[in-house]
Amino acid sequence: MGSRWLSLLAMKIVKRTRGYTRVSPKHQVTIPADAMTRAGLRPGDRIRVTTREPGEVVLTRVEDPIERFAGALDGVYPAGQIEALRDEWR
Repeated sequence: MGSRWLSLLAMKIVKRTRGYTRVSPKHQVTIPADAMTRAGLRPGDRIRVTTREPGEVVLTRVEDPIERFAGALDGVYPAGQIEALRDEWR
């Protein structure tokens, strides 16, 4: 069992550091963890996928402006003013 444990550990190290992956039959790709870390990407990030030339794919993080600015105006209006305006629209 000791050699199998070492084998699995070595496989995890190789997978983490080699920087290669494969395209699955469903056109899915797993990005190696070290590349994700260096790019500053985290699970759940939205990314734009573009190409520069054949064989080169570029991933760019896309910020959602709603998530970025949601809650940015807290405290700008006095308490109850927004609710009063909403009541006018009904």
